[in-house]
Amino acid sequence: MTEEQITMNQVEALHVALQQSFSPDQNVRDPAEATIKNLKFIPGATQMLLHITEEKQVQYEVRQAAAIQLKNICRECWVERVSFSGLPLPPVDADESGAASKKPPLLLEEDKTAVKKKLVVCLLAEPDKSIRDLMAETVHCIAIHDFPTSWPDLLPLLLHAISQNADPSQALRVHNALLALRKVCKRYEYKSREQRGPLNEIVIQSFPLLLPLAQRLSGPEEHSLEGALMLKQVLKIFWSSTQFYLPSGPNNSDGTANIAPSPALANPETMQPWFDILRAALVKPLPEASEGLEPRNQPTSKEERNAWPWWKVKKWAAQIITRLFSRYGIPNYAEDEVKEFAQHFSQNVAPQFLGPICETLNLRPSGRFCTDRVVHLCLNFVDLAVELAPTYKLLKPHMDFLLYKVCFPAMCLTEEDIEEFENDPHEFVHKQNSPLSDFYDPRMSAITLVTSAVKYRGQDTMQPLLGFLTEILQRYNATEEANRNHIEKDCALLVFGSLAEVLLAKKKYAAELEGLMVSSVFPDFNSPVGFLRCRACWMVQRFSEAPWSDDGTHLRNLIQLVLQRLSDPALPVQIE
Repeated sequence: MTEEQITMNQVEALHVALQQSFSPDQNVRDPAEATIKNLKFIPGATQMLLHITEEKQVQYEVRQAAAIQLKNICRECWVERVSFSGLPLPPVDADESGAASKKPPLLLEEDKTAVKKKLVVCLLAEPDKSIRDLMAETVHCIAIHDFPTSWPDLLPLLLHAISQNADPSQALRVHNALLALRKVCKRYEYKSREQRGPLNEIVIQSFPLLLPLAQRLSGPEEHSLEGALMLKQVLKIFWSSTQFYLPSGPNNSDGTANIAPSPALANPETMQPWFDILRAALVKPLPEASEGLEPRNQPTSKEERNAWPWWKVKKWAAQIITRLFSRYGIPNYAEDEVKEFAQHFSQNVAPQFLGPICETLNLRPSGRFCTDRVVHLCLNFVDLAVELAPTYKLLKPHMDFLLYKVCFPAMCLTEEDIEEFENDPHEFVHKQNSPLSDFYDPRMSAITLVTSAVKYRGQDTMQPLLGFLTEILQRYNATEEANRNHIEKDCALLVFGSLAEVLLAKKKYAAELEGLMVSSVFPDFNSPVGFLRCRACWMVQRFSEAPWSDDGTHLRNLIQLVLQRLSDPALPVQIE
């Protein structure tokens, strides 16, 4: 159905149905929901939904609902849905048996053409985050099947909008074009070299525009939220284009992807402008709102700070440089084709970032804010730097600061953790045992850094660290019950337990473990502090193979203590 054939009466009827789907009256709501569910069978429905979505005078909830339905129909009906094995998938709205009332038809070509023609235009002009994100996801759904062959004008349209970035009045369109471009790049993010031809072409055409834009947005004079939002999208495009392979050169003459190694591998200096952008993003100061300095109006709540665009920029900068370091920066682990690049990175690039990374990690010890995700990523970078000789040489004078002022506080339980232990033990157990915590929790990255420091640089770090931990335990035992720092002790035991493999492997340390267990772990089985009882059980697991020198009394006592904790009033203790 062409756009001319769609009448305003049809659009108005759909608008009413979407509106009525929010009605508290079931007699009104049910027919409206049935109409919406049947939209995929109506020619021109996608065009009508797009018309409602773009109309700013329509009620916000109705526009949002239209955008959701448009995305869902494009995802389900653009091409026939098949599994990895090539078999047809059941409809999205199928019941548990896999049956649906009717098999959804594929969209008509004229509907597809009309949606592609208008969707990007609407997206570029959309100021609302929720609706533009839905539109961008719709672009992604379509690009999976149509880009570049059946949608050749998508990239030129986006690049034209991005090229207007010097005009402040075009900031919204530039940002939204970057958002859409990232969605297109993401489609190839995990593809093999042979399938990355379109992404290589995107990089060749877009990076000459994105680089000067990112250089301007990362400059010391840029403080606007619009600038931060645009820079974040540029960094996300860079991430999608580089995290698995550095982009290759132009495609072959027959249109197939160029699978030769990236030109950047042979000429690493070509990436220095991007490294400068990442470094500028990391060193940018983010003052508190009360200081009245640029960039102004940093939120005060933790949740709002985590979502603040300038902290997002730092997160992406830290994520990109850490990924480049781990994948391309360590010569001993590098594949043959990237060894030259890895040598350059380890000797020239990684040292450039140690200063900004350590300054970022110093924010919390200095009493300033830093998001958990940024701390986590910076600790991962330092973890890699500890293993590498050129970077460790620079880090060595600062290891005490990193271990005792950054890692140790990061590993301590927070007030939120303790409240969760007491009031929501199921969630506490879930978080403590979540396999995803390795990817976002500063506590896990701090533990990894401490263990790496002992593993690779034990001669410099082992004895001072053990002395630091022993002093904490001795101070705890010597302090009156009312004044004891339970959180500090819990963290000291956490570090000891995390080093169990190293301690058990060396006789001089293994011989001391019995005294540690008897003096600092056994008493905690009967502690009034629930999380210390939990830690005591965890320590038994970690040191289950520790040697015992007495006649077996200590081991019998330990077994009895553990059995008693099976009836502990705290769920995390029972589970541990």
